[in-house]
Amino acid sequence: MSDFSEELLRPMTEDDLGETRALSGTGMCFPWLQKHIQSVVTGGKKEKDFAQTTSACLSSIQEALLKHQWQQAAEYMHSYLQILEDSDSYKRQAAPEIIWKLGSEILYYHPKSSVETFNTFADRMKNIGVMNYLKISLQHALYLLHHGMFDDANRNLSQAETWRYGEKSSSQEVLINLIQAYKGLLQYYTWSKKKMELSQLDEDDYAYNTASQNMLNHSWKTSINLCALIQIPGVWDPFVKSYVDMLEFYGDQDGAREILTNYAYDEKFPSNPNAHIYLYNFLKREKAPREKLISVLKILYQIVPSHKLMLEFHRLLRKSEKEEHHKLGLEVLFGVLDFAGCTKNITAWKYLANYLMQTLMGNHLAWLQEEWNSRKNWWPSFHFSYFWAKSDWKEDKALACEKALVAGILLGKGYRYFRYISKQDHQVLRKKIKRMKKLVKKCSIVNPGL
Repeated sequence: MSDFSEELLRPMTEDDLGETRALSGTGMCFPWLQKHIQSVVTGGKKEKDFAQTTSACLSSIQEALLKHQWQQAAEYMHSYLQILEDSDSYKRQAAPEIIWKLGSEILYYHPKSSVETFNTFADRMKNIGVMNYLKISLQHALYLLHHGMFDDANRNLSQAETWRYGEKSSSQEVLINLIQAYKGLLQYYTWSKKKMELSQLDEDDYAYNTASQNMLNHSWKTSINLCALIQIPGVWDPFVKSYVDMLEFYGDQDGAREILTNYAYDEKFPSNPNAHIYLYNFLKREKAPREKLISVLKILYQIVPSHKLMLEFHRLLRKSEKEEHHKLGLEVLFGVLDFAGCTKNITAWKYLANYLMQTLMGNHLAWLQEEWNSRKNWWPSFHFSYFWAKSDWKEDKALACEKALVAGILLGKGYRYFRYISKQDHQVLRKKIKRMKKLVKKCSIVNPGL
C-alpha cells in the first residue's frame, strides 16, 4: 500500500511530537503529516502558485476517485496535505473536513486498506480541526457497523456523546442528538434480539421474567436516545420506526399514533412519503375506519402517484359510498400508469380495464373523458404502439390482453394495438380474446355502439 496509509499506522516518536508541535504551533500531534508539511515552504513562493498547486491536486484526486484509481488518489493526497498550511485562513479551516472525506473514501475502497488503517486515520483526523470531531465520529461508527463491529461502533458513539468543545452551538446540539439516536438504534437492535428470544420462551418460565425485564431496561435507554432527535424537523425514518415498534410492543398505541401523526403532518417537517406510509400501516394494524385510511393515502398519492400502495388506495376508493371517491379511483389508476416503471403492472391494467367499463356503465363518460383528454396525445405511443403490441404479446400474453381491452375502449377497435392482439390465434386465450372484442364493441368511447 502507499506511504499515505502506511504512515497512518506508524507510531509516534518523541522527535515527531517535538517537530510537529513546533511546526503546527497548535500543540496538535500529527506526525504522519510531517514529511509532507516539511516539504512545503510557502514563505518563498507566491500565494497564487500555492493555491494553483492545491487546486490542481484536488482536481486530480477527484478525477482519480471518479475512475476508481485508489492508489493514484492516495499518492495525490500526499501533495494535497499542504493545504493545512495555506495562508488563507478559510481554506485552512475547511481543509480537515476535505482531507477526511477524501482520505476516508480512499481507505474505504483501497484494496490494501484495512479496518486498523481506517481506525487510525479516523482517530487522528478527529483531532485536526476539532469542529469536525462529531461528524467524523459518527461516520467512523457507521463504517464500523458496516464491518459488523457492533461493540466498537457503540463505544465510538459513547465517546462522541460526551465530547464537548467550547460553548455548545445549535449545530453541535443536532449532531449530538444524532449520535445519541444512532446509539439508540444500536440499543434497539439489541432489544429486537431480546424480543426474538422472549418469543421463544414460555411465559411461566423464570427466564421469561428475566428476559422481559432486560428488554424493559433496554427500551427505556433506547427511547431516551431516540426521542430527542425525532422531535427535530428532519427525515428520521429508521429512528421513528424503531421507536414506534417499541411503543406498540408495550401497548402504548396512543403514543405511537401521536409520533406517527406528527411525523406525517407537522408542517415543520419536510415532505416525506415514508411518513405517510408508516402512519397508514399503523392505522391498518389498528383496523382504522376506511375514511381514515383514504385520507392518509390521498396525501401519499399527491406526493408519489406511482407508489405500489396506490392500487390498494384504488380498492379503498372503489368500496367507498362517496361518488367523489369513485371518480378519484379512476384518476388514481390513470396516474399509476403514467409512469414508465408501472407499464408492465398487469394488476393496474386489469383494474383499469374493469373500472373503465364500470365507469361507462355508471353513466360517467365525463370522468373518463376528463382523464383521457390530457393523455390522448401521448398515451397511444407510450403504451399502445405496434412495437409494444408485438413485444407485450411475446413477453406476457395476459398483460397484452388487458392492455388491448383498454386500448380498444379508449382508441377504438381499429387501433393498431387492439387490432394486432385481437388477430392472434391462441388456443388458451381464444375465448378471452373473443370476449374482449365484444366488450370493446359495447364499451368503446370511439364511435360508441358500433
